Amino acid sequence: MAVLSPFKRLYVTQSATREFVFVKAFARIRAIMNGLGQIGYHLAVLLLSASIALSLPAIAHTFLAYWAQVENDKTSLLILEAIVASLLIIFANALRLAFGDRALAKMAVDAGLVSYYPSHAPRARKTIQQLKQTQGAGRTVMAIGSSGYGTLTDQVGDLASVLERCTGAKILLVNPYSPAARARISAIADPDYTVELFQQEVRQSIELLKRLRAIGKSVRLKFYSDPPLVKLVILGDYLWLQHYHPDLNIRTMPEYVLKHNSNDHGLYTFYYHYFVQRWGSHEIPEYDLDTDELVYRGLQGKEKRRVPFGPAEETDQVGVPSPSLRPITLGRGLSVHSQPT
Repeated sequence: MAVLSPFKRLYVTQSATREFVFVKAFARIRAIMNGLGQIGYHLAVLLLSASIALSLPAIAHTFLAYWAQVENDKTSLLILEAIVASLLIIFANALRLAFGDRALAKMAVDAGLVSYYPSHAPRARKTIQQLKQTQGAGRTVMAIGSSGYGTLTDQVGDLASVLERCTGAKILLVNPYSPAARARISAIADPDYTVELFQQEVRQSIELLKRLRAIGKSVRLKFYSDPPLVKLVILGDYLWLQHYHPDLNIRTMPEYVLKHNSNDHGLYTFYYHYFVQRWGSHEIPEYDLDTDELVYRGLQGKEKRRVPFGPAEETDQVGVPSPSLRPITLGRGLSVHSQPT
């Protein structure tokens, strides 16, 4: 493991502190700007209301003059009635849709859903990145992924910059030497994406976590051997969720943002418990960042055996029951079954 010198460690710590202070100052300025925007909005509404009130006499005089001209004209009356009827129909439909949208919004709030991004457009990616940077400063990152490359090591990844400001990380990745990894690569059917490339991406994620651990961050990594089900990132009170489609790349899948609330039926609590159950499973070994070994522990947390991390691990899995065939209990009568892709 690479060990940084005291001066280098001090420089990295000071840089992280400056970045954290900058993020806090930027958040404060942004809050002030939001407050000024709300004040401007209320002033605009007040001015608009005053202008409408002052113009009502002129509007009434114009309307009465127009009515005196058309009250005896049957054609004009029919046209006016048709226009009024059309406007009433449009208003009634808009009111019905507004009540329907309000009911859907209430259900989304009760479920904890605060945002939905159907695709990773540049603007959506920027919004997601800003929210993660705000929530990740000074917190522990908890994530479930596949290789971790697009999330951890890629410079435009979801957590590439967040990991530099966090205090620690708990990461769950797919064992690149397991049959589940080969099945996942085969299902995607991309000739340029091979098992060897997937293994290389996992190695790059490991090297990044080793560098974070070398500068004093609390980093832990575990590898699961069943097919990936969801891509999950938890930062404070926010949770980012994507589904691993059996045949599609994860970058093409929509992303959901959930927020913790006081409701027991919120989806944030459901997926948080899912992560806790996966992380605490004794069937999922922990990766030793010092010795490059997989450490298996018993129900009491005591170490049972160590296996070198590499191609030999694939043969070691023969005969071991796969966690994907077992339900993961999440709480009172709830369970999730991971199905092979």
